[in-house]
Amino acid sequence: MNTVLRISVILFMFLLFVTALATTLLWTTDLNKENLEHKYSNSYSQFINVGGDRIHLQDTGNKNGSAIVFIHGFGASLHTWEEWSKELNTDYRVIRFDLPGFGLSGPDQAGDYSDDRTNQLLLEIINQLKLKKIYLVGNSIGGRIAWYFTAKNPELVSKLVLISPDGFESPGMMYNKAPAVPPYMNLIEYVFPQFMFKQNLEFAYANKNVLTPALFERYYELALMPGNRRAMVDRMRQTILKDPNLYLKDIHCPVLLLWGEQDGMIPIQNAQDYLHLMPQARLQKIPEMGHLPQEEDPQRSLPYLKDFLKD
Repeated sequence: MNTVLRISVILFMFLLFVTALATTLLWTTDLNKENLEHKYSNSYSQFINVGGDRIHLQDTGNKNGSAIVFIHGFGASLHTWEEWSKELNTDYRVIRFDLPGFGLSGPDQAGDYSDDRTNQLLLEIINQLKLKKIYLVGNSIGGRIAWYFTAKNPELVSKLVLISPDGFESPGMMYNKAPAVPPYMNLIEYVFPQFMFKQNLEFAYANKNVLTPALFERYYELALMPGNRRAMVDRMRQTILKDPNLYLKDIHCPVLLLWGEQDGMIPIQNAQDYLHLMPQARLQKIPEMGHLPQEEDPQRSLPYLKDFLKD
């Protein structure tokens, strides 16, 4: 064996050893499902069967009031709407749920995380709760799901609120094409270091101090619900964007675009794409706020929603 080959073999073995050691040290196991449900559910929590999935849902507030249905974003849960819900419960019926693969709902039994499947589940929730008309509010991918649902079911949505919504193509995310998710993303099912997750989550806030230890713990622990990490990767792979030009023009109800001016995940400049296709939409910029205004400053962001619903 020549010297170069010997050195190459030694380096390869060393890298293999370092990789194995790092994987062992960073190996992250799922948390106990029952413990998570005990910690992150409350007396308002329901676990209902929706299309074969066990969905964590909370239906609170004034049952005689207009119904608001909230859809959270990627990696979040129904808890993201907690502070808004407390304020809205007096006048509205407030419905929020964990999308399959997030929060306490657990993974989709069919392994289907497409927007069509999610819209089917949302329609079944509305039917099970016997809702005739709703105000629909979605954040991030929840916004994309909300506008797609509204375009397909215009008779059910009387007002639509999109908070930093996802949906237009960008590098790596093209219409009608599955994204190329790097193979190393499969590792998050086994290796899920807190520091890396925190770095990614911090991008959602203009004020990083909002991400308190308790808030971070909730995000991190719910990601360790059995099956949720695999579901995250599956949802990434199955996210095939539909051309908004084919759908947004069919939305004729009042629309509010609520956007943090310092959104580090979906820039506020994207709002112009929505305004172009939905001239009836109203854009409300929120200064000094990021991707999650309902968490970052609920007291300052909620009045924009309340004014729009009352208008």
